[in-house]
This record gives sequence, structure tokens and C-alpha cells, in this order.
Amino acid sequence: MKKILYLTTVFFAALSGQAVAQDAPIFPKGEKAPNVNHVGNVWLHELSEPDSTFNYGTSVATFDPGARLNWHTHPGGQILLILAGTGYYQEKGKPKQTVRKGEVVKCAPGVVHWHGATPESGVTYLSTTPAQNGKTIWMEKLTEQEYLGGKK
Repeated sequence: MKKILYLTTVFFAALSGQAVAQDAPIFPKGEKAPNVNHVGNVWLHELSEPDSTFNYGTSVATFDPGARLNWHTHPGGQILLILAGTGYYQEKGKPKQTVRKGEVVKCAPGVVHWHGATPESGVTYLSTTPAQNGKTIWMEKLTEQEYLGGKK
């Protein structure tokens, strides 16, 4: 009887450990980015830089609550896979969208936009960005009114 109780305890302990492990981040947080083109704390982890075979970069960005990027555009576009938290994505002239874990955002080439965390929640996403048409073009700082209000 003691053996069954022991095995049952070990089994349920293993299951509860798996549940915790499933919520753990897949990738390291990375290096804190200097506040040049964003507000708040943002960490970047470069997973794969573009090269002659794979002409796109892949990285993970982690934003503290309230952190967000300036307006910008990607000449080759960008895809964001939301890994954790809740964030915002907005294209210039359109309403702000709320994005959550498991969602995919497609930033079309040349479209001016911004993205970041909500005031209440951080957000982490994996991004893939083609490099053949050039790097990110940074524009004006997102105002507090744009961030909280949603449309410019």
C-alpha cells in the first residue's frame, strides 16, 4: 500500500512539474535594448541572422508592461508570432488592435506601424523579417495619446 501511495505521489508531482514547464519561456530573454527607438524596457534575443541561404532574421522581443516601439516600417515586411502576454499592433490611420498569445500579426512591406505591450501586461513575440529590401526604417516617437487612444 505504501508503494502505491508513493508511486501516486511521484506521478502527480511529475504532472504538476510538466504544467509549470509548459508555461516556462522557450527562449532566453536576451539583452536589454538601449532606449533609442522605443519607450520602456525591451529585451532582444537574436535567434538567427540573415545569411546567403536564409535571407531573413528571426528574433524574440520581450516588452515590459507599457513598453512600445516608435512608428516604423519594414521594407520587406515582418511576421510576429505572439508567444506570451498581451500587446498592441497598429498601422498608421487604422484602429489599434489587441494581440494575445497564439496570434499572428503580418506587417505588410512598407506599412507604417508600431507594436508593443499594453499598460497592464508585458508581451513577448517571435519576429521574422526579410532582409533583402533593407532594415527597419524608424520614424517619429509614438505619443502617449496615440498609445492610449489608438488612432492617428
